[in-house]
This record gives sequence, structure tokens and C-alpha cells, in this order.
Amino acid sequence: MGTNKVKAYYDEAYPPVPSANTLYWRKNLLWQLVRFVILNVKMLRIVAGGHS
Repeated sequence: MGTNKVKAYYDEAYPPVPSANTLYWRKNLLWQLVRFVILNVKMLRIVAGGHS
């Protein structure tokens, strides 16, 4: 037998933990509404461009 030691997962294998600021913006309903409107406007531009 050798001195092979089994290691657990490396730190790189775990996903990054979001900061408090990131979590705040993800939970902010007003910001979600703004992003929702922006996304819908982008989709409308694509759909309208294809039907013209």
C-alpha cells in the first residue's frame, strides 16, 4: 500500500456563493419588473422584425 490519500472535492468544484448585493437585486421586485419589460421589448422587436 502507498500513502495515497483520498481528497474531497476541490474548491473549484463548488459554485460561487452570491454576495448580499447580488441577492438583494435578485429579490427586488421593482428591478425584476424593469428587466421583464426590457426582455419583452427585445422579443417584440425580434417578432415584429420577422413579420414585416
